[in-house]
Amino acid sequence: MPLIASADAARANRRRGSAPDGVTFWHTLYLGTSRYNMKPGEPDPDASTLFPMAFLVEQDPGSTAQSHFHQQDQFQLVVGGHGTMGTHEIRPLTVHFSGAYTAYGPIKASPDEGVCYFTLRNGFDPGARFMTMPENRAALRAVPNRKHREAVNGPLPLEEVAIPQEPDGMGAWRYRLGAGEQLVGPDPNTGRGQYWVVADGTMRVDGAELPRLSCSFVNPDETPLSVTAGANGLDVVVMQFPRQDG
Repeated sequence: MPLIASADAARANRRRGSAPDGVTFWHTLYLGTSRYNMKPGEPDPDASTLFPMAFLVEQDPGSTAQSHFHQQDQFQLVVGGHGTMGTHEIRPLTVHFSGAYTAYGPIKASPDEGVCYFTLRNGFDPGARFMTMPENRAALRAVPNRKHREAVNGPLPLEEVAIPQEPDGMGAWRYRLGAGEQLVGPDPNTGRGQYWVVADGTMRVDGAELPRLSCSFVNPDETPLSVTAGANGLDVVVMQFPRQDG
């Protein structure tokens, strides 16, 4: 069974946050947990196991999240506002993938409306490690067999392969359906988990009708997800993580 997070239910988790680099934002948890929602003293989940983490970040206008890295693979999907990520302009819909221990950024939010994006992971991560801190730069250099892996595409055309699927399964796709149309997604067995994010319209899955800015996580051992567009159609982005082949 896929994990489902409705935007309506997630809205109750919206709260203010600030990172060690001083960037400020609204943070809305959808799946899993994050350091902005964990209770003091709560142990971290095992970083080596499959653990979906999904949250929406509304980065404040004019703010900058400094370049940083994470210990997990990560997708980000820009769904509102605009800004820049490194040298890339980002606005809806832009999809970004960064591999574990890949430094990226900075993320600069526009001064007029900020920038809003989903952060999506398939393993627990304790938070950003900013490259402005010497200890983090040293830790990154010490990672054995580290490879920089990053892909970005956007704003996406109406329907396309957002990131072509790579041999280890990593890829992203955008689908647009008319009212009542059905879609069977990519085979999750080829990767290490998929996120489906409703960019517009509604998505019917497993008896639930998910509105805009809802998401679902499909485990890699499940059958391809079958969904149906609601009365106003469906615009959905599917993002699949790479396998850990060794």
